Amino acid sequence: MNASGKTKDNDKARMDLAFYCRRKDLKLKSMANEKLLKPKANYTLTADQIKLVCQWIKELRMPNGYSSNLTMCANVDKGTMHGMKIHDCHVFMECLLPIVFGSFSPYVLNLLIEIIHLFKYLCSTTLMKNDLSRMGTKYSINFVQVGENICPWVF
Repeated sequence: MNASGKTKDNDKARMDLAFYCRRKDLKLKSMANEKLLKPKANYTLTADQIKLVCQWIKELRMPNGYSSNLTMCANVDKGTMHGMKIHDCHVFMECLLPIVFGSFSPYVLNLLIEIIHLFKYLCSTTLMKNDLSRMGTKYSINFVQVGENICPWVF
């Protein structure tokens, strides 16, 4: 989430993005009043959407013993989540994230779900050697797609 003071998305980073990457849709745009406009990426949420996600988590009921009380971690007014334990982060990332981001474009959503499946396999209690080699070939292609379309500066 776009927490104030925590983001590295500044004007210099956007200029570098236009220079080094192929994401021309994210470069700074000049406005009539000589100010610069930072366009939003296709995978970001608006402030209202963030508050809706926090409200959804606040009202979410999980089976007893499945995770700790996630409702205590969501702050609807600020649009933040804090105090999640490791298991809660895994539950959120592996189970709830595809539901939360279901409104994204199908392409971004499918890439996100593939990454979630990879982390679910890697965090399982048993790993088979042949499964790891299969995952390596399957998910390397997906990470190339992520690099080309979502965050090319990583690759």
